[in-house]
Formats: sequence, structure tokens, C-alpha cells
Amino acid sequence: MAFDLYQQVADLPLISPHGHVDAAVLADDKPYPGPVELLVRPDHYVLRLLHSHGVAFADLGLEARGEPGPVATPREVWRQLCRLWPAFRGTVMRLWLEDELASLFGIAEPLAESTADETYDRIAEQLGAPELRPRALYGRFRLEVLATTDSPLADLSAHKALRDDPTWHGKVVPTFRPDLLIDPSRTSRWGEQLDALASVSGIDTTTYGGYIAALEARRAAFKEMGATATDHGHLSPQALDLSDREASRLYDRLRLGPHHPADSAAFRAHMIMEMARMSADDGLVMQLHPGVWISHDTAALTRYGPDLGADFPVATGYTAALQPLLDRFGSHPGFRMVAFTVDETVFSRELAPMASYYPGLWLGAPWWFLDSPDAMARFWGAVTESAGFGKSAGFVDDTRAYCSIPARHDLARRAHCSFLSRLVAEHRLQRHDAADLAADFAYRLPKTAFRLG
Repeated sequence: MAFDLYQQVADLPLISPHGHVDAAVLADDKPYPGPVELLVRPDHYVLRLLHSHGVAFADLGLEARGEPGPVATPREVWRQLCRLWPAFRGTVMRLWLEDELASLFGIAEPLAESTADETYDRIAEQLGAPELRPRALYGRFRLEVLATTDSPLADLSAHKALRDDPTWHGKVVPTFRPDLLIDPSRTSRWGEQLDALASVSGIDTTTYGGYIAALEARRAAFKEMGATATDHGHLSPQALDLSDREASRLYDRLRLGPHHPADSAAFRAHMIMEMARMSADDGLVMQLHPGVWISHDTAALTRYGPDLGADFPVATGYTAALQPLLDRFGSHPGFRMVAFTVDETVFSRELAPMASYYPGLWLGAPWWFLDSPDAMARFWGAVTESAGFGKSAGFVDDTRAYCSIPARHDLARRAHCSFLSRLVAEHRLQRHDAADLAADFAYRLPKTAFRLG
């Protein structure tokens, strides 16, 4: 039953509404320089596990800031991956990588230290082929829509290049990600960020009113380039409804002086509410994925920068935190929020019950540490009995590793079909309903949830 369901949806186009592939990859359409740049370095899941087994970041080819010294070559990094391939057994990363190696490069045998150079050369030799260029892969992957994640300060030049290129027939849309602009605690240079916002928007940000107008202008610019969603990743989902006068005073204190933690937290909570207000006005879907301690390893952050895999879940509450926001916008006809979490305990306790009531609240896919088969099954088991399948946003791959997108979607489709087949076997679902739900999850729900047409 599970395999029959899977065969019905396996070849449906891919909708990728939440990810981090740079649009310039497709605009420039350059061949990938090597196996490590394609399969290892963009994937923080892989970097994290290699590092957990004692591989120093220098041995993963990363240069420390201001510390010139030898770092591993790409071939040496590949050898580390092959040496530690047994450490990936049982992980979702191994499933993804095995899929990529087999489908793209015809490598079906397990990686091994003894054959590391051979597999490296086999991949490197193929990367120059036209069918492995980014645009060709877009078609090969059956991608229908690919959403990127972009700062409001970005000029979106790669998106403009794709839009104006008569030879390009895909759909790549930006996503508005304003975290650094609405959370002063995230940077020591918040004033410089505000100046940059003024420059790119053409609106003075020395006042709170100007700041709000500048953000609204950038949202409009993103919509013009095809954006349908915003993206917000903060430690807390707390929303706070301040008056314009209170918000203006708080903005001035933060802009002109040092960032007091309490003031920063209050302003961020207020701006989460403002982002919801703007979404109700302009129709951009608000993605909220809180509860992650970003760059837990501060020493590594200082030396090597972000995106090393040192981001970890923390316990997170939603019912009280989102009450002011949902009270005001949860039933607004123009508002839609897709709420993600990496705290499994809130699925059935908080998010699913709220999604079963508020029209504007949808449930984000199992995400980050939860995008594995068992965790996805736990998610569906926790939420569907109260919220049903129809308030789910389907699957998001949330990846910088372009070539892992089809592998991630394929694994999710298999897991979902397995879950549905169990419900059929237990007489909790009819076969025709299971087939319909499999197509919903794979294709229709993400298009609907993210307003992708």
C-alpha cells in the first residue's frame, strides 16, 4: 500500500517554498567547482556530524578569520567524509547523500576511505557536463518553484537577472528575511543596518515612522520580484502590541544608545506583531520558526563565521506567546502564518489545537532536527487528530545544498505515504482519501499554504 501511494506522487513537480539556495547559482549557471563544494560545504548537517567525530574545521577546509595557516584541500575534506562514512549510518544525512551520489553520479557503492580518491575523481570528471549545470539540474529535479531567503537590504540583482533572461523558464522567488533589522540584539551594528535600510529604500530611518515605511517599501519591492512569503527566525515567538508612541520611544533608545537586553527583546516582540500587521495588509505569508539557539559555539562563530551546524533547539512555548498576535490577526482574512518548531512537545499541546481554531495559522513542516522519517511520523501523529491534514504546509527542504533538494523531498514523500498506509491498514482512512492526501502533501498543500498559485 505505501509503495503504491508513493508511486502515484513520486514524479510530481517539486515545490520548494522555504530554502536558502542563492539565486545567483541559477543566474550565473556556473559549473560546480568540485564534489566538496557541491555536497559537503553547503550542508551544515554534514559539517556538524563530521565535526562531532573530531574533525577540526581547518580539516574541513575552513579558514579562521585573521589566522592565516594551512587548511585542508577539497580532496582532503572528501577523504574525511569517506573515512567517517560509517558514522552516518542510521542518519537522514546518509539517506540524502546516498540518493545524490546514485542519482547524479552513478555511485551506488558505499563511500570508503580506500576508494576516496576514486569517487572524488568520478564526481569531479562529471561536474563539467552541461546536464550538471545548475539550470539543467533545475529541470532534472522537476522543480516548479524555488524560494530563496534574502535580506531586505539585498538588491535582488540575481532575481532580476533571471526575470529578464529570455532563456530562463523556471520560477525562483525571493523571501523577505528581516531578522537583523527587527532584532537589535542580533548585531552590534544595528545603527549601520538602519542606515543601509534607508539607502536601499530611499526612506529616512532616523524616526520610527520612517523605519516602518522603509520596511513596507522593501516588502513591496520583494513582492514585485515574485515574493509570496516572509521568514522570521528568533529565539522567542513572543509578540507584543505597543502603541506607536511607546514603539517610537523604544526605537529611539535602541538607535541612539547601547542595546539593553530587555529593550531589544521588547522591540523584537513588537516587531513580530508589526510583521503580522504588514502580512495582513500585503498578503505575504508570515513564516515563524523560533526556538533555536543560533551559533551555540561562540568560539567557532568568532573564528569561522556562521552556518557551521552549531544551532540547537530550546524549549519553546507558543500559546501564551502568540496570543496577542492571533487575537488580533488570527481570523483576519488576509493573514496567514506558517508556524514551525523544533520542540516536539508543543505539536499536540499547543500548535495543533491553535491551528484547529485560527484560520490564519498553518502548521509548518517537521523542520531541521525533525526532518527524518521517524520524527515526521511523530509530527503527523501528533497534529492530524486535532488539526487534520489540511492545515499542514506540506514539506519544506530548508537547505543551502541545492543537489539535496530532490533527495529530501523524495524521502518525505516516502515517509508520508508510509504514515498514510498505516492509517488505511487501521481502518482510520479510506484508500482514495490516502491517495488524495499523498498528492496534497507532495504538491498541493505547499502551493496553497505559501500562496504560490
